[in-house]
Order: sequence, then structure tokens, then C-alpha cells
Amino acid sequence: MTEAGDSAQALLTPVRQSLWGAGGALLTSTGTLICCVLPAVMVSLGAGAALAGLVSAVPQIVWLSERKGLLFGIATVALLLAGALLWRARSAPCPADPALARTCMRLRRWSNGLYLASVLATITGALFAFVLPALG
Repeated sequence: MTEAGDSAQALLTPVRQSLWGAGGALLTSTGTLICCVLPAVMVSLGAGAALAGLVSAVPQIVWLSERKGLLFGIATVALLLAGALLWRARSAPCPADPALARTCMRLRRWSNGLYLASVLATITGALFAFVLPALG
């Protein structure tokens, strides 16, 4: 690789790390939705029999629901790590090459979007797992 290519790759590294961090946070946040939101919504819609069939096919849903504190703890740590990576990459310079600069900006937008989706998924899961049961 050329020296210019190496420096462009070095410039994109923090942005790529933030994308991977946001993707990981989204993955763990999805677990909170599966654990807590999916069963509540299915029962609310009158699909209790479908939920029973789903739990028979995928019994890990029960395991996740029983350990929702651990699941939300892991999701929160993943969100904090992804947020730190995004914060670090927010002011990282993009390459001078126009094509690489567009890629850099696209990666930043994707990272921020994935992170926002992760935060919203975790908040929704927390509402269904902790807030709504306390109200009812």
C-alpha cells in the first residue's frame, strides 16, 4: 500500500471503530426488545398462543426474560462503549480525497443512526421490562 493509502486508512480507523461499536450496541439492544417487548406486545395483541409456540421453538426467550437485569446491564455497557467511540471519532479528520471523505461522512452518519436506534431500543425495552410492570 502507498504512504497516502496508509494515512487515509489511519484517518478512517476511528470512524470504523465507531461503526462497529454502534453495531454491537444495536445487537445487544435488540436482545432487550426480544426479552421484554416482544412477549408483552404479543400478549397485548391477543397472540398468547403464538407466543407459547414461539417460546416452545426458541426457549432462550425465557432465559433472557429471567435474566433481564444482566441483559440490560450488558446493553448499557455496550451503549456506553459505543458512545465513547462515537465521541472520540466525532472530531477525527476525514481524508482529503473526495471519495474517501464521502465514505468517512457516510460511516459517521451510519454510526450515529445505529447508535440512536440502539438507545431507542434499550429505552423501549426498559419501559416494558421495568416501568410498565411497576405501574400495573
